[in-house]
Amino acid sequence: MRITNLTFAFALALSSLGMNAQNHEFIITPKKLGAPIPYTMYGIFFEDINYAADGGLYAELVKNRSFEFPNPYTGWDISGKVTLMDGGPFNKNPKYVRLAPSGHSDKHTMIENHGFFGMGVKGGEEYRFSVWARVPNGGSAKLWIDIVDNATMNDDQKLCNASVDVSGNEWKKYTAILKPGRTFAKAHLRVWGDSKVTTDLDHVSLFPVKTYKGHENGMRMDLAKALEDLHPGVFRFPGGCIVEGTDLPTRYQWKNSVGPVENRPLNENRWHYTFTSRYFPDYYQSYGLGFFEYFQLSEEIGAEPLPVVSVGLACQFQNSSESAHVPVDELQPYIDDVLDLIEFANGDPAKNQWAKLRADMGHPAPFNLKFVAIGNEQWGQTYIDHLQPFVDQVRKQYPNIKIIGTSGPNSEGDDFDFLWPEMRKIGADLVDEHFYRPESWFLASGNRYDNYPRKGSKVFAGEYACHGRGKKWNHFEAALLEAAFLTGVERNADVVEMATYAPLFAHIEGWQWRPDMIWYDNLNSFRSCSYQVQQLYSTTKGTNVVSLTMNGKSVAGNSDQDGLFASANYDSKAECYNVKIVNTGNRAQSVTLNLKGWKGDHTGKLFTFHADDMDGENTLEEPHKYEPKTSSVTVTAPTYALTVPAKTFVIYQFAK
Repeated sequence: MRITNLTFAFALALSSLGMNAQNHEFIITPKKLGAPIPYTMYGIFFEDINYAADGGLYAELVKNRSFEFPNPYTGWDISGKVTLMDGGPFNKNPKYVRLAPSGHSDKHTMIENHGFFGMGVKGGEEYRFSVWARVPNGGSAKLWIDIVDNATMNDDQKLCNASVDVSGNEWKKYTAILKPGRTFAKAHLRVWGDSKVTTDLDHVSLFPVKTYKGHENGMRMDLAKALEDLHPGVFRFPGGCIVEGTDLPTRYQWKNSVGPVENRPLNENRWHYTFTSRYFPDYYQSYGLGFFEYFQLSEEIGAEPLPVVSVGLACQFQNSSESAHVPVDELQPYIDDVLDLIEFANGDPAKNQWAKLRADMGHPAPFNLKFVAIGNEQWGQTYIDHLQPFVDQVRKQYPNIKIIGTSGPNSEGDDFDFLWPEMRKIGADLVDEHFYRPESWFLASGNRYDNYPRKGSKVFAGEYACHGRGKKWNHFEAALLEAAFLTGVERNADVVEMATYAPLFAHIEGWQWRPDMIWYDNLNSFRSCSYQVQQLYSTTKGTNVVSLTMNGKSVAGNSDQDGLFASANYDSKAECYNVKIVNTGNRAQSVTLNLKGWKGDHTGKLFTFHADDMDGENTLEEPHKYEPKTSSVTVTAPTYALTVPAKTFVIYQFAK
C-alpha cells in the first residue's frame, strides 16, 4: 500500500497522542452495585461575596433603596430640595426622603440612583418600578420616573419614562411599568418630584418583570437558570463567613431576612472591608434575598436546602479574645433561632408563629428542611463547648434533622485532627471540610477518602476549589484537577454525602475573591470551566457506585497510574453506566475497559472536556469557548479499548 502524506500525518498524530504508551486495564464489575450515591452528592454553596446577592442573583436594580446606608445618600445623586427624614412607615427602616418644590420653575427636585455599577436594562423588556409614597400635607402629586443613559451624547437621555400619581397623606405602595427602547448596561433611575407639591418617598425599587419563576421579589433570570442547569442536590446558604460576621452584631440573622421586604433591616457585609486591594465600602446586605427566598429557590431548582446558622462565635480569624463571643451560658437566644428556623421551614402555620409567617409569605406547605449546619469554619474546644447545647436541644425536639458541624478552616493540621474525633463524639451527622488548595494538593488527594471510617459522621466537602499557584482564576487546568479529585469523592459515596464548589458568583466589576464558578456583568454572564465540571458530575452522578480498579487499586493518580483518575457508577433511573476518566498527564493514555460478565455492544454517549491551553478560560466575550463536547459511542464488551488525550476529562455513558 502506498503511504500518502496524509496517512503519514495521521500516523504521526496518533504517535504524538501516545498510542504506543502503556495500556491501562480498568476492571469494572457492572453487575455488582456498590454504595448508593446520595441525591445531595453534588450541590452549590452561596455566599454574599463578590456582589453575589445585591448586584448579582437578587434582581433588584436600586442600591440603598430605603436610604439606610451609613451615608443615607450612598448610591444616589440629589438635586433641588431633598431632605432626609426619619420615622417612616417601616420601623426597621425608618429613614425616607422628602421631595419639596424648589420654588423656581426651572429648578427641579430629583433623586437619581446609580444601581450596582450602573443598571443593566434590555431594550423591549419590562421593568417594574415601585415606591412607597405619600403627600404629607394631603392632596395629590405626580412623580415622573425615567430610566436614563447619561453617559453617552444623545439628544435625549431618557431610555423610557412613566409617571405615578400619589394621593393622600397615608403611606401607600405605587407601581409603574417601564420599557427601555434599547439595551444599556450603565443606566440610572431618576425620580422627579412634583413641581408644586411636597412628596415623601421610601423603598424606591426597580426590578425586571421577567425574573426567575416570575417572582416580584425575584432572582435574576440568567443567574438563577445557571443554578437550575447544574441540577444541584443541595443548596448551602447564606455563607460562609458572613454567618459569623466580623463581630456578633454583623452576623447574619435570619429573622431579619424574612417578612415584608420593605421592613428587612440593612446589614453590614463583612466582605466590603476585608480586602484592601479590592475595597468596596458601599457593599451592604439589603436582606431582600432572605431565608424565604433561599428556601423557595432551593425548592425551584430541585435542591435540598442547607441553612448555616451562628453558633455564637464571631469570626475566629478576626476575634482571638473570648470576650468577642457569646458565653456558653448565654447561648439560649441563639439556640432558639435555630429551633425557630426549623419551625419556619417545616412547622404547622396553625401552631407556630414562624410557620405562620412562612404561610403569610406565600408558602403554606413546609419546605421539608432536613439539614442544618451550626457554625462555619470554627475551631478549638471553644467551638465544641458552644456546639454541644445546640446539638442537645435540636436532637431533643427535632431528632430527624441532620446536624452538620465543621472540621475548621483547613483540610489537615492540628485543628482538623482535633475536630474530627470531637465531631464523632458529639454526634454530628456530617462534618463540613473546606479546602482551597493548589494543583499539587488536588493531584495528591485522589485517595483522600478511601481510608476514612465507613461508620459514624459523614463528610460534607462544603467549600473547595483548585487555586493555582500564581493562577488564581478559572483556568482550564484548575477545573481538570477538580474533576480528578471528584472521582475520589464519587468512589467514596458511602463516606461523602455532599460536595459544593465555592464561591459561586462574582461580578466582573465587584469581585474580591477568585476563582468563582459563575461570572457576570450587569447584562451578561458566563459559566466557568469549573462550572462545566460540576455540571458534568451532577448530571451523571448515578444512583450507585460501581467498582473500578487497576491492578487491584483505585485509579487515583497514584505514582504508577500515569496521571489517571477514574470512577464509575450506575444510574437506575436512566438505566445506564457512567465511566469517568481524567487524564491529568501531558500525553495521551491507552485504556482498556474490562467489563466483567458482559458481552456485546452497548450504545451511548461520550462527553469530552478538553483544552489545548491550560490557562484558557471562558469570558464574557467568549462564554462558550470551553465546554464539553458530546458524541455517540458504542462500547463493546467484555473489553473495550480507548485513548484518553492528554489533559482531558471524558465520561463514557452507555446502556445496560
